[in-house]
Amino acid sequence: MFEKIRTGINSLINKIKIKELTDNEIEPYLEQLKELLVRNEVARVTAEEIKLELKNQLLELEYERFRDVEPLVRVSLENVIKEILMEPLSKFNLNELIKDIEEKRMNNEPYIICVIGINGTGKTTTIAKLTKYFQNKGYDVVLSASDTYRAGSIQQIQKHADNLNTKLIAQNYGSDPAAVAIDAIDHAESNNKDIVIIDTAGRMQNNVNLVRELEKIIRLTEPHLKLFIGDALAGNDVIQQADKFNAEIDLDGIIMTKLDSDIKGGAVISIANVIKKPILFLGVGQSYDDLIEFEPNKIMEQVLGR
Repeated sequence: MFEKIRTGINSLINKIKIKELTDNEIEPYLEQLKELLVRNEVARVTAEEIKLELKNQLLELEYERFRDVEPLVRVSLENVIKEILMEPLSKFNLNELIKDIEEKRMNNEPYIICVIGINGTGKTTTIAKLTKYFQNKGYDVVLSASDTYRAGSIQQIQKHADNLNTKLIAQNYGSDPAAVAIDAIDHAESNNKDIVIIDTAGRMQNNVNLVRELEKIIRLTEPHLKLFIGDALAGNDVIQQADKFNAEIDLDGIIMTKLDSDIKGGAVISIANVIKKPILFLGVGQSYDDLIEFEPNKIMEQVLGR
């Protein structure tokens, strides 16, 4: 994971040779770093932010106290990227999520999660992984088959529900997705279930009719958490998707999938920064347990090889 960007960054840092920490000395290397990040699918606005903040940090250091610049750049770069990853988590994180679920549970109310993303991102499989994650914490989960648009979608999520021994609420293809979600919430309320996870159609972010349908689901169900599922293999496309969805429905969090694939890694670094919403989980495989909590420190270990 992140091998390409890690190799490129380390190679560049090892080549840095300067006599003093001045703007003129470090600017060429910082510009190379910015372009390296962009080539590895970091959004250009985020790459520029990293470059400027790294410059500011380096120019504040006392270079003469150190033998070479490599450790300075490495530590400063780690601090800059880590801050980008952590800043959205200061507003909402997994601790807050569990706290919110517990508060609803004490009031005998289900916590409602609406999952959003286009086809091919691993959305339905991620819903199954989320179900297993919450089951491992002792919560009862109800699934809503509100993707009534794509052929085979209901059978797909039903198979996951059977494997996980959890209740799926479904209707026929072509049914009103919002009505299915409301049925799932009613079932959860009547049976003291803790969490409802609503699947939605893999709607393209520029398809006005489908986005309006998604807005209807959200308006009628009032989910407590709106999660975007992003494919790390999609690079800058996934950032554009998330940005457009966020503009339409105000996302609350992100799950990035396919981190076990040969990715460049830039999208993971920049997506939360672009839409200012936290990454909560990473999908790292095909099994139900292959959903890990997002930890910026571990990402930095992968990016810089620390």
